[in-house]
Amino acid sequence: MKSEKDGFIAIGDIHGCSKTLNALLSRLDAEFGDTRTYVFVGDYVDRGPDSKGVIDQLLNFRKEHSCVFLRGNHDAMLLNYHADKSWVQWFDNGGATTMASYIVEGDEPRVPYSHLKFFASTELYLDTPDYLFVHGGIPANSTVESALKDESQYSSFMWRREHIYSAENNWEKTVVFGHTPVRSPIDENNKLGIDTGCVYPQYGKLTAVILPEKDFVQQKNIDF
Repeated sequence: MKSEKDGFIAIGDIHGCSKTLNALLSRLDAEFGDTRTYVFVGDYVDRGPDSKGVIDQLLNFRKEHSCVFLRGNHDAMLLNYHADKSWVQWFDNGGATTMASYIVEGDEPRVPYSHLKFFASTELYLDTPDYLFVHGGIPANSTVESALKDESQYSSFMWRREHIYSAENNWEKTVVFGHTPVRSPIDENNKLGIDTGCVYPQYGKLTAVILPEKDFVQQKNIDF
C-alpha cells in the first residue's frame, strides 16, 4: 500500500451499479492515476442491476492501483449466505438481484471462486494516522483507539448508524464511512459520510472524497 503522504481516494457504497462505478473510476483515474490509495468503503453488491460487473471491475482496477476494500453489511450478508445457504434475510435486502447478475445462460447462479475470495479478503476497517475508514461507523462516545481495541464491536462497524446524528464525538481523528445514504456528503466534526445513495432514485449519486484535500467528486447514477 502507498504511504499516507500520497493521499487517499475513498469511494462510497456502489450497490451493483457497474456503469456508474466505471464512469467515476474513469474520471478519477484520468486525474490521479495510481498516485493515491483507493479505499472502497463496502457494499459492492445488492439492489443494483450488475453486482457481478462491479466485482469484475474492482478486480481489474486493483491490478494497476493501490486499493483497500472494506467489508459492508451487504457483503457480509453475501458471505453468510454462502456459508450456510439459509440466510433468507440477504434476499430481502437485495440479494436476489445480486444472484440474478451471476446467472449464465439459464444456469443456476453461481458466484465464482475469485469473487468469493474477494469478499472474504475484505477488511473491517483501515486505520491510518489521520483517518479511520470503516463501512458503518464507530460509537460517538468512544475514541477511535478504544473502539479498535474492542473486538466485540467489530461486527457493528458494518452496521452502525447512530453516530451520524451525534453533534459531538470523542474521535481523535476523522472517521470516513458509508452505509447510511444521505443527499449530500457529511462533512462535520471529524465525520466524513460518503454514501450518497447511488442506487436509490431519490439520491442517485456515487461519491468519492479526495484526501487530504477533502474534495468531493460525484457521479450521477447512469445504471437506471
